[in-house]
Amino acid sequence: MHLPSRAFLACICLAPALCAPSLVHADTLKITSTPSGATVELDGVVVGTTPYQAKYPGGYFHGTKTIYGNLLGHPMRVRVSLKGYLTKELLLTDGPMERVNTTGKVHQQYYLLKSDHFDFTLEKVEAALTGAPETSAGSPARAVARRELPAEEIIQRARPAVVLLRGAQVQGTGFLITDTGVIATNAHVVRDQPRLSAVLANGEELPSRIVFVDAELDFALVKIDGAGLPHLILADRSDVAQGQSVIAIGNPGAGMPNTVTKGIVSAVGPKPELGAGTWIQTDAAVNPGNSGGPLLDSSGEVIGINTARAVGAPAAAPVAGIGFALSSADMLRVLRRFYPAPSLEKLGSPPVPEPGTGIVRITSDPDGAEITLDGKFVGTAPSILKLAAGSHEIELKASGRQSWRRTLDVLKDSEVSLKAVLEPQK
Repeated sequence: MHLPSRAFLACICLAPALCAPSLVHADTLKITSTPSGATVELDGVVVGTTPYQAKYPGGYFHGTKTIYGNLLGHPMRVRVSLKGYLTKELLLTDGPMERVNTTGKVHQQYYLLKSDHFDFTLEKVEAALTGAPETSAGSPARAVARRELPAEEIIQRARPAVVLLRGAQVQGTGFLITDTGVIATNAHVVRDQPRLSAVLANGEELPSRIVFVDAELDFALVKIDGAGLPHLILADRSDVAQGQSVIAIGNPGAGMPNTVTKGIVSAVGPKPELGAGTWIQTDAAVNPGNSGGPLLDSSGEVIGINTARAVGAPAAAPVAGIGFALSSADMLRVLRRFYPAPSLEKLGSPPVPEPGTGIVRITSDPDGAEITLDGKFVGTAPSILKLAAGSHEIELKASGRQSWRRTLDVLKDSEVSLKAVLEPQK
């Protein structure tokens, strides 16, 4: 069955096969948590709950010395989530590594699982996400008193709340949204950083920890310990318009800390290649290291998080004056999950209802073929997949076999069985 792709995908879930035959030379991957019963996602697909275990080829754990062994051809990431607790995310693999043939030519790139057992201690939401973000809707007096401020005053007020985030491999920017040390930033700034610190405007460097990551929205929350800290006001308005003045503050790698640039809103709307959400295009300079910093309006409120800039193709003419910020409206929709205050509950559009799900049972000949769903590795056959209604791309791969691909339109409450016969490579 083949139908046009659907733009919206509410959820993808995967249940492991109950009677899958053990793989040759297989090892067991175990994922546990305290408390147990947490949902486990591998590469964005739900595979079960903790304690969770699954069989994988031994080569995924320790490599293989022969050309016949199975190797993991992609990184693998896990998310462990439980209602009332902060979601934990971890990159499970090291790599890429290279298998080189006798002539010195790279034969294959592969990844190795860092361990066969990953254990997570989950933290309650209220223990980490303390305080409460302040929005312009939170105070009627503030909404009435909103006025245009001189750029110098905006910068003077905002700078103490902007921080430099420094990881093992990267650095970027964030800004405090509560007086208790909750910092907003981009996911790509902090994701997969084993160590992270926050440098305050006064030069003090504090250890910090990642408490939330939304990779699709490129949004993250980081926590430092503190009280009475300066923080920024989040704009809850949806009337960001072309031409209005904006100020960006950040830590560009080639510049000084807390660099300030000024410009206007060039455009507002979706930008699918950047990800979900509403994007604010600006000509205020946004450079590497600015990521995660605030984009402020003329009243000093945060209207966006500086995220990306256009650079153009290598052979094309240089691109200048095109930067993008994720809108504060999208950030506030996320914060509503953790801060159910009335001022936040009223923000944003109502949630989009899920389109329903269907069951897809997948087997393969030979057994153990790797399943890729919508470009993401989700496990091996046989498996039972619980998929959101809509169009999905399914691919199965096995060593020495031709790939098997299908486009499947899943209907609500449907059940479909697929058997992939992978022909030998010619």
